[in-house]
Amino acid sequence: MGDDRHEKIQKRAYELWERDGGGDPERHWYQAAAEIDREAALPLTADDALPQTREIASSDVLTVEELAVRTGISGDEAQELLDRLGSDRAATEQAARNLKGKRRS
Repeated sequence: MGDDRHEKIQKRAYELWERDGGGDPERHWYQAAAEIDREAALPLTADDALPQTREIASSDVLTVEELAVRTGISGDEAQELLDRLGSDRAATEQAARNLKGKRRS
């Protein structure tokens, strides 16, 4: 990765230097390094930004407990939501937060 990163920075720094009509090559190098590192930290697609496990089994006891702890609802409420909403993690967690919010009201 080190050689690949160095080559990418070198190429980007040169492109920046050309775009600016010359100037301080060190400034272009640092700017290129920052851009390359920032791009490397970004997800490649929207799916890459989602949690690794998008689907959860309603019978998974640890998942039920995790949902309950993460959202502040009871284990029984978490199990009910998982049974009702299936394996869509985002929808289940949103429903759990909504349920907790309604209980406070």
